[in-house]
Amino acid sequence: MSAANPIPMADPAGEYRLLKVEIDAAVSRVLASGRYVLGPEGEALERDVASYVGARYAVGCNSGTDALHLPLVAAGIGAGDEVIVPAFTFFATAEAVSHTGATPVFADIDPGSFNLCVDSLSRKITEKTRAVIAVHLFGQCADLGRIVELCRGRGLLLIEDCAQALGAAYQSRRAGAWGDFGCFSFYPTKNLAAVGDAGMITTSNPGHDSTLRMLRHHGSRQTYLHERVGWNSRLDEIQAAVLRVKLRHLGRFNDARARVASLYRTSLKESKKLVLPADPSGGRHAWYQFTIRSERRDAIREALAAQGIASSIFYPMPLHRQPAYVERNPGLSLPASEEAARTVLSLPIHPLLDEATIARIGAIVRGAA
Repeated sequence: MSAANPIPMADPAGEYRLLKVEIDAAVSRVLASGRYVLGPEGEALERDVASYVGARYAVGCNSGTDALHLPLVAAGIGAGDEVIVPAFTFFATAEAVSHTGATPVFADIDPGSFNLCVDSLSRKITEKTRAVIAVHLFGQCADLGRIVELCRGRGLLLIEDCAQALGAAYQSRRAGAWGDFGCFSFYPTKNLAAVGDAGMITTSNPGHDSTLRMLRHHGSRQTYLHERVGWNSRLDEIQAAVLRVKLRHLGRFNDARARVASLYRTSLKESKKLVLPADPSGGRHAWYQFTIRSERRDAIREALAAQGIASSIFYPMPLHRQPAYVERNPGLSLPASEEAARTVLSLPIHPLLDEATIARIGAIVRGAA
């Protein structure tokens, strides 16, 4: 495979070709029904995802960002409150906090898992802290045992950012079933991928479930009666229908991702200049990304690009250094987050990658490292 036949990071079109008959039938069913918003497909998907995750309820919304924002609003978090988030994650995690008027407080990460460092989290708690957002980055669960214990002991709300972790598990429970809320993204590159933006929130609290349904629908439980100012954040029926098809295949797709990760590990394990992602003990990694670390990150990326092979830097700047937040965090040093931003590189990973392609990518990475 040459630069004329590139290797992408993800292959949503390939997933469509594989499932074309099922997806086309599902979309046609929705179009013929005339029910395009808040209909039976969305309701069925909510039941299916709740059952899969192990939560009592699931509430569809229009994006993973809204899936983070609406729980904060439902819990009454706002101006004067602080919410602790990891500094090394996608911007939406902190952005959702800012949209409530609350202040995102940045904690450092564990360099092995890239997830929230519990010791750093503990040091960031103040009398203003109301909640913690634990991100399960790249498909690996954060240290939920210690985080749950800490949150319960301090009376803090726990929100799981599961945008990259559908199917991941900590011990015997899946991501999204541990916290007060689980927040999922179905962006087209995710393990469970829509054909546009889509998101979902899980909870086992009936009050939270009811409030979330109101907030996503203009603050309304009853037609033309609006109890509060809400949002238009509904998961449409076509997205729900596509996701229902793909959810039936998620188990084998995640197994395929795990095989890709294992092949990468075998190919790269002899290189002393690379740090490979940690395999979780006592849990299951969903392998949304396979992320290595190297002092020669840029050289590796250039060598891959020269052969038409994609790679990505997730993320090149930690949140406390982002222009939107740097002035509010003068002098803040979070060494593990800063080191990760300087050295990480994610390699192509999706269920359709074959062994020969992975071996080729591995050889280029080893040669450039």
